[in-house]
Amino acid sequence: MNLTEFNQSDRCDHFSCPERSVSPAVYILLYVCSAAVVLLTVCGNLLVIISVLHFKQLHTPTNMLLLSLAVSDFLVGALVMPSMLIWTIESCWIFGRDFCISFLDFCITFLLIGGIIMTISIYNVALIAVDRYLALSNPFLYISSVSKRTMCIVVYSNWCVCIMYTTSFYYFNGSFENSVMCPGECLFVVNDVWTVIDLIYSFIFPLSVIIILYTQVFVIAKKHATAIRDLNNHTRPKTQKITSHSMKSERKAAKVLGILVSVFLVCLLPYYIYSLLGNVIELQSETLLTFLVVVHLNSTINPVIYAQFYPWFRRCVKLIITLQIFLTDSDLINILS
Repeated sequence: MNLTEFNQSDRCDHFSCPERSVSPAVYILLYVCSAAVVLLTVCGNLLVIISVLHFKQLHTPTNMLLLSLAVSDFLVGALVMPSMLIWTIESCWIFGRDFCISFLDFCITFLLIGGIIMTISIYNVALIAVDRYLALSNPFLYISSVSKRTMCIVVYSNWCVCIMYTTSFYYFNGSFENSVMCPGECLFVVNDVWTVIDLIYSFIFPLSVIIILYTQVFVIAKKHATAIRDLNNHTRPKTQKITSHSMKSERKAAKVLGILVSVFLVCLLPYYIYSLLGNVIELQSETLLTFLVVVHLNSTINPVIYAQFYPWFRRCVKLIITLQIFLTDSDLINILS
């Protein structure tokens, strides 16, 4: 996903930021709320990162994907959200052209950073869908073939590919030289061919993977639920009880990650619907900017989902806040029981 597909608007006629129509009290409140959102995003995802890295019980293939998602969400909160929220409150870009798109000197810019991180995020979610599908459709093959090392290689490859793609998108598109920055705007004009390519790569393909695989996941989970009920109606040997417990665990994991994916899609859909229908629907820059803010708020919501549905995360937070992680062998503490 790229923070670039804005249309030129009548705001190009302005040579300064528009005057605020809100009272000073509301203006201050907006900044306080924005600071709270940024702090929650950074701290929440940092807690997830520390938890997965520190406690050895959490060193599983699936949690490597959650770690990757938490890192990308942390970077959104630390690098993208502050500028995005200030842009929204001020109703114009106040950081200057260089920080926005000074790409002719190949500088690291706001648009490049945001594009890389959001592309990585959506592919992290797609990989989570693939992981859950493989774990539920063929659990024995999954356990034997998908190791933590394998998943780390997958995560590393995902980051490399997304970084190379997004960098190529900005560097080779060639629109910086010909585009005219509206004063107070942070815009990047994308030609039609690159728009289609980016839409397919950044949204249509991963979204299709997510929807198709999670549809299959819930079909399989329903079959597992039926099988568990059948087992509960009969006297079972110990091995069947273990199988039943394993199936329940996989179904619960699929349910929680399904909520994670659903929230992610709800946050992204408004922006991408506009991307698909941008030539039909004319929206003001403020509305489109609001869509982008909603996209980034997903990074704030994810740690809240972990806290709500993962008991191990709540235990980890308690151990981190009370500084018990600095005790000897704290990484071996049982946080899954």
